[in-house]
Amino acid sequence: MHRLTFVFACLLVMTFFSARSQPQNAFVQVRNGRLFQGDKPYFFMGTNFWYGMNLGAPAPLGNRERLIRELDRLQALGVTNLRVMAATEGPDTEPWRMAPAMQPSPGVFREDILEGLDFLLVEMGKRNMTAVMCMGNFWNWSGGFGQYLAWAGKGSIPYPPPAEGGDWTRYQLFASAFYKNKTAVDLYVNTLAKVISRTNTITGKPYTQDPTIMSWQLGNEPRGILNGFAFRKWIRKMSHEIKSLDANHLVTIGSEGRTSSSFAGNRFTKDHKSDDVDYTTAHLWVQNWGWYDPSKSETSLPEAIAKGQDYLRYHADLAQKINKPLVLEEFGISRDLNNHDPMATVQVRDAYYAAIFQEIYDLAKAGKPVAGVNFWAWGGEGRPRVPEGFWLAGDDFLGDPPHESQGWYSVYETDSTTQAVIRKFARMMNELR
Repeated sequence: MHRLTFVFACLLVMTFFSARSQPQNAFVQVRNGRLFQGDKPYFFMGTNFWYGMNLGAPAPLGNRERLIRELDRLQALGVTNLRVMAATEGPDTEPWRMAPAMQPSPGVFREDILEGLDFLLVEMGKRNMTAVMCMGNFWNWSGGFGQYLAWAGKGSIPYPPPAEGGDWTRYQLFASAFYKNKTAVDLYVNTLAKVISRTNTITGKPYTQDPTIMSWQLGNEPRGILNGFAFRKWIRKMSHEIKSLDANHLVTIGSEGRTSSSFAGNRFTKDHKSDDVDYTTAHLWVQNWGWYDPSKSETSLPEAIAKGQDYLRYHADLAQKINKPLVLEEFGISRDLNNHDPMATVQVRDAYYAAIFQEIYDLAKAGKPVAGVNFWAWGGEGRPRVPEGFWLAGDDFLGDPPHESQGWYSVYETDSTTQAVIRKFARMMNELR
């Protein structure tokens, strides 16, 4: 055989076996109610890393060196999936807002922030991670639906707490009007097209061709409130819109699931019914929902864990009925005694994480359509300027978004015992593949 022919043949064989041994290079898909990557079931340990795009922006806006360190740490823990914000809305002068925003004004997109998303995806791809790309937000901390309504001429955003006199009900009634406002929804659709149709400036690869992206998510915790019909119509239209732009990637809603309040207007089965919605999600917040009292952890933690386990089983059963995978994509708990100091102990958190991870693992191993879990949230080497204070532009990004007291739910790179729990269950989830 000619030497060049022999070398070429060897390269073909090596490429074949490399592709066979690395299913992570394939798009994540849904088959028979399960997530698959290549020919293998896809189970994962993930985290929320919503600020990754901003860290990936070129200096001085971002901090690519920190981003690389954080991704290396997460890779070492066995974390293989990151839920990130892939669209944020300005203006940056608004309070309690993730900044700088990708879209500071209607239809105007900052290329440097988009390049941060490019960089994030490239670095994730190097580590065989997949991304959930969150394209909107019911809540105000990234702009979200309220900002689209303000741009559509519906007046000032009635901010919820920590705004003085802020009211959660008033804000939710305002934000849920988004689904019926054509101008606001058109602005959102324009954002979908801008991001989904993008070509990565580093690799030259269109986003639609990048298997690092696992899914496009309609938004963070969208709620129907009193507009359930319009909400579900919006879900159907937007999921179909995304599929028309990108036939390779999955679509999901970003739903909390049942939540602790019927006022949210969520209907798990109805919300996820559309054929263009590929998998289901649920969020679990025992402390926010009043199931756990950090001042009475000895008695309230076991009760909270039991309620959390029931909550997961309930959603796993519903997901099985509609034959779609389920991901627990948000859950968390504070440090002991709700202390926001990064040096405070985390015995309760470790016990709670272990219990929830174990339930997810047990459900997946038993054949329920449970695919993975994303804890909230990775803070890494970031630190609050003032524990329990609120984020200001220039502060470190943590796991806690700008409208929440900093240090509440963040997992730091020094939280060795929590990391040991994460590492253990990451290994167990990965072994289910």
